[in-house]
Amino acid sequence: MTTPVKRVLQLCGQDTYYLQTANSRYRLEIRSNESGIIDQPVAN
Repeated sequence: MTTPVKRVLQLCGQDTYYLQTANSRYRLEIRSNESGIIDQPVAN
């Protein structure tokens, strides 16, 4: 069972978010990928 998110807050000018549920709080940081995005699938 999952708990619904009650609130999402973002720090002004930053890619940091705080998610609040009924029982917990989570910090989420979005970081840019400095190495770039790969367009091709990775071979096994």
